[in-house]
Amino acid sequence: MKLKERLRSYPKYKIIGRVKSIKGNTVEAIMPEVSIGDICFIDGHIESQVIGFNDKYTILMSYQDIDGVKVDSPVVLSYTKGNVLVGEDLLGCVLDPFGKPLNRDKVNYSNSYYLKLESVNPLERERIKEVLDVGIKVINSLFTVGKGQRIGIIAPAGVGKSTLLGMLARYTDSDVNVIALIGERGREVREFIEDNLGEEGLKKSVVVVATSDMSPLAKIRAVLTSLIIAKYFSDKKKNVLYLLDSLTRVAMAQREIGLSAGEPPTTKGYTPSVFTLMPKIIEQAGNFKDRGSITGIYTVLMEGEEISTDPIADAAVSFLDGHIVLSRQIANKRVYPAVDILKSISRLTPQLVDEEILKYQSIVINLESKYREMEDMINLGLYKEGTSKEVDLAIKMHPVIEDYIKQSINEKFDFQSSIEKLKNVIHYYLKIGGEVV
Repeated sequence: MKLKERLRSYPKYKIIGRVKSIKGNTVEAIMPEVSIGDICFIDGHIESQVIGFNDKYTILMSYQDIDGVKVDSPVVLSYTKGNVLVGEDLLGCVLDPFGKPLNRDKVNYSNSYYLKLESVNPLERERIKEVLDVGIKVINSLFTVGKGQRIGIIAPAGVGKSTLLGMLARYTDSDVNVIALIGERGREVREFIEDNLGEEGLKKSVVVVATSDMSPLAKIRAVLTSLIIAKYFSDKKKNVLYLLDSLTRVAMAQREIGLSAGEPPTTKGYTPSVFTLMPKIIEQAGNFKDRGSITGIYTVLMEGEEISTDPIADAAVSFLDGHIVLSRQIANKRVYPAVDILKSISRLTPQLVDEEILKYQSIVINLESKYREMEDMINLGLYKEGTSKEVDLAIKMHPVIEDYIKQSINEKFDFQSSIEKLKNVIHYYLKIGGEVV
């Protein structure tokens, strides 16, 4: 751009407002000529964002603590929009919500991307036909994932969600991992990076962190930063695995922003903007023309054991292409990963595997369903062997299926070996009198 054009585009005056009231984490100011999403600085150094309006007042929320802000503090509009610096050198980096490295002094950047989630033209998406090997045998063989698919890991607290996420990051056959850790305790971040992700996993990963003590705006910024980084590597024709832990904490952060901006609360206090933001985040993943794929895996922290009772889990299921449900009851039996195969599904599996494998998957799920149906009677000793051949087979197959699901944290099963494990289960089923119809 020529110097004259640059000078013409530069503002002729500075827009300055004044703080008029402070309510919790938000500031109300009289600010002319600002719009939603504009960045402002309070007292010259506290970065904040316009999140709404209340009559003549502008509502701002800060990215950091607002200690020292007082009535009549100056508020200055920043003419620089949010950008994310990107480059191949980001691999191995742990970043804060603004893209600043936490584990390095210097990163060599090659480009800058505008911090905004753009809608993807649906006709620019390719159909998902290629299997993504995730290294977890029960997912590979029962709930096969494709490159560009969006899948959820839905689980209550303390059943091995972070461990499974770390295994997926280490074992998935992707070119690059982009991992967003949102709302985690600071201690957990280091543990995940060192224990679950590991040194080898970090080498091909970019981790963006917003800990639980950060402002809700910073948490949302971290998600946007991570998605822009994933898009950069996708533009470089890399197949990206995008991991977001957790979608629930993102929803909680957006709920806080929405309530501060005056939105009406709906189910469990969640505001309408929460259910607008969720599909925007999820739709950034996919299989694209002339770009690398972005496969999205999003964790959802579920209250209780039923998806329908949790508004975020219930909404996520409708936006995603499948979900893996982890169960406390299964975890209590020391079966890890604690995948509930009756509640989990991958909607793209029929497009990715042949009819024979689909039949085998159906047999395993039906056997487990029959066992669960009769489990109370079996445990109470009320079921008599020989009453039903189908139940007898389910009882004999239950420990075999549990053993098939189990996988230690240091084990990796590629797609072919995962399918072989499924076939071994079916061979045993046939050996004890089962039939493949």
